[in-house]
Amino acid sequence: MHDFVIRGATVYDGLGGEFAGDVAIQDGRIAATGKISAPARKTIDAAGLALMPGIVDVHTHYDAQVTWDPTLSPSPALGVTTAVMGNCGFGIAPCPASQRDTVLRNLSVVEGMDLGALQGGVRWAFETFGEYMDSLRRIEPLANVAVLAQHSTIRCAVMGEEASTRADPSALEMTRMQGMVREALDAGAIGFASSFSPNHAGWGGRPMPSTIATDLELRSLVKPLGEKSKGIFVMATGPRATPEYMEAIAADTGRPAFMVTVLTMYNDADPKKAMEYYERCAAARARGHEVYIHTSCQPLSFDFTLREPYLLYSHDAFDRVKAAKPEDRASIYKESSFRKKFKKNLANPKQGILFYGDWAKIEKEGASILELSKKENKDPVDCFFDLPIDQQLIGKLFQNNDAGVAPLLRHEQGVVALSDAGAHLIYFCDAGFGLHFLQHWVRETGAFTLAEGVRKLTSDPAAKYRIPGRGKIETGAFADLLLFDPARVGISALARQRDLPGGGTRMIRRPVGVHGVWVNGVQVHDGRDYLAPARRPGQVLTEFNA
Repeated sequence: MHDFVIRGATVYDGLGGEFAGDVAIQDGRIAATGKISAPARKTIDAAGLALMPGIVDVHTHYDAQVTWDPTLSPSPALGVTTAVMGNCGFGIAPCPASQRDTVLRNLSVVEGMDLGALQGGVRWAFETFGEYMDSLRRIEPLANVAVLAQHSTIRCAVMGEEASTRADPSALEMTRMQGMVREALDAGAIGFASSFSPNHAGWGGRPMPSTIATDLELRSLVKPLGEKSKGIFVMATGPRATPEYMEAIAADTGRPAFMVTVLTMYNDADPKKAMEYYERCAAARARGHEVYIHTSCQPLSFDFTLREPYLLYSHDAFDRVKAAKPEDRASIYKESSFRKKFKKNLANPKQGILFYGDWAKIEKEGASILELSKKENKDPVDCFFDLPIDQQLIGKLFQNNDAGVAPLLRHEQGVVALSDAGAHLIYFCDAGFGLHFLQHWVRETGAFTLAEGVRKLTSDPAAKYRIPGRGKIETGAFADLLLFDPARVGISALARQRDLPGGGTRMIRRPVGVHGVWVNGVQVHDGRDYLAPARRPGQVLTEFNA
């Protein structure tokens, strides 16, 4: 007898196919599909609805949150059943007790997290990466999780406070760091992640540790991937790690490499650049080396204030701002020398930064800074810094042109990702990227059929990340499922919610048109609320395909 059968849905199998029929679940896996007559303990009538595999989110930052919030809210509510953590090389393990405060302070800045929530919420039941994985098993997350070994975290564990200031580790430190990567892979890490991004600054304006690492160090730390013939490599590349740089690592290790950079996002100021990156990755693939790009299906927008101007931190003029206390920043903005230096930065922008000086993309209450500056007869820079320090602003920076973004989403060297779920909660919540994709790119624009859209969100990322048994509806696969109304599916508007440890607030979205989410055959959300199963069903994933 089956545990339950979902009857009458249009089933999208995650592999690009669809059929009308039933799906039976037994012991957490798909037991049968098609016309099912065998008895079941429970039957779910899904007539008129669509059933697909759960969404696979390969770019999240739940490393800290999961220790106090096993639900990984809001991702399971938004259809995500598998989440990969440790992205950009940032996380919380390994972490000696002496470095805990440093790690959390860095996370609070680089990933836009509430420091009080981190300090009050993280449950420190571990120091090594293996102990962290054991802790996750005791926590029993609601969704499946995989964890990347993290360059900055490892560097901090070995080099301490000098991790952000000293580029060259000693020979002994290099050996210890490489050993920690091996230990993480042996403990079940899905791969290794790092960052060279100029946008990644930590506490007090200091660079995140990996961003100052030498090429020799990075090559040393990816070497265990090749030695063990396992794991993937993910890099927030900035302009330093080009597609060719990543191809060389893929060639040396024999493992897939993934790029994360705004240079691969559509930008009206340079409309051809992003596709050039995709084509260079395709050329690498043609040579037998897998190099992919994390592709965002949502506009990259930031809600911010001048008190916390994260998207501007990669400009040299903001070095003083990053190092200053938030309450002291208003006086810096008034200085003509500061404004002059910022204008010079905009006149000669570095590659890979977030804001290139297009003031039409920064808005105050629906009006752009460019419009306001013309109305006030001011230079846009002066108009901007004359605003109150707590004025709510929004920067609509990349991926804001559907005609330019659609070809990137279709490209086979891309993997739909970049939700950043768990991070940047001060500014936005993109955890619902999958439901947004189904709403906007499937239903509203017709850029994808529903069958192909489902494939891009499920089996495609699972296959590229070598995650077995996920992202597909076929006999024997894990029963990670999303039931929804294709005529309504989507996400709510942003809402601010005060539910972080210590009373901190975050931005959140809720599902629209979702009728149920199952993880390993256990329903975890009914489309309105989280359910409370007897045992949280998420698995800590440690076994991956070659």
